[in-house]
Order: sequence, then structure tokens, then C-alpha cells
Amino acid sequence: MSRPMSGQEVLDGALQAIASAKTIEQLRQAQALVLPLQYGMSLAQTAQAIGISSGWACRLRNQFIRGQIVDGGSKPARGGRRRENFTHEQEAELLKPFLETASKGGILVVGKIKPQLEAALGREMGLSTVYKLLHRHNWRKLAPDKRHPQSDPAAQEEFKKNSPKQSRKSAKTGRKTSRSA
Repeated sequence: MSRPMSGQEVLDGALQAIASAKTIEQLRQAQALVLPLQYGMSLAQTAQAIGISSGWACRLRNQFIRGQIVDGGSKPARGGRRRENFTHEQEAELLKPFLETASKGGILVVGKIKPQLEAALGREMGLSTVYKLLHRHNWRKLAPDKRHPQSDPAAQEEFKKNSPKQSRKSAKTGRKTSRSA
């Protein structure tokens, strides 16, 4: 035997919501509650009738029962950072002194950033969290230079001009003979 449908206590509100719905989302949410209770439809039949998946129909039903009525898009859609420690602006404020010194040629050391972030957060965090935070703020590990900072291009060119063209061992070219003959 299946479980009885919940939501009888809000059925009158759902009928009024159908009559006063201004968007398709509001209409579907109210229908997801009314069709199973008033017409005995299963959740799969209700979902097919209102044109959504059965999982989404169940979610709309439960939201209506809890009083979370869809308001036509003023609420942001699902997605985004739901488990953030700081807002993007707070992160930028915490990173500001480190990024300023790094932009002036200083070195950005994650080991120095991590204790500051932990103090602001009030608990410990992993190094990967700090690296992800830096990535969110478009900080990247810069590639090494193509030349050594203490190299001397003039000395390198001089070496190329004055060095022997071939080594002595490679100058002995010719036919190789086999030892077995």
C-alpha cells in the first residue's frame, strides 16, 4: 500500500494559487499539489501532465507545502557557491595586501596567506582552499623566464663565435670497419 499524499492542509491555498497564478512556474507548483490530491493522479502522471520530471514535480509539491511559493524568478536560480566561507568581496579585501606586494615584484607565499585567512574565518582550512581562492581572483603561478636573470647575452654570443665547430672525437668520421674481418 502506498503512502497517503501529504498536503491536504494547504489544498485550498493551492486551488487559490491556480486561479491567481501569474507565471507558468506558479501554476505548475500549485498543479503539482492539486492533481494528486484532488484527482488521485500519481506523481509520474502529474509530472507528465504539467510537463516536468517527476523529481521536479515532487520538489515543487514539497516547496508549496513548506510555504516556499515560486515567485516568478525574483529568487536566484539554483547553482553558485552555496558553501562559501567568505563573499567574493571579503576574499578580495583579505587578499589585497598580498596581491599588492606581489604585483610590485614580491613573491606571493601561500604559507603566509593561510594563517591570515584562518584567523579571519576562525577555523583551520586546507592549502587547496587557499589555492582555489587565489584562482577565483585570477592569480596564477607565473611561468619561469626563458633566460636566467644573471645571464649575459653578450658573453653567450662571444662563446658561440669562438667555440670550436666540432669536438675532436666527432671529427674522426669515416667508414667503420668490423672487428671480425
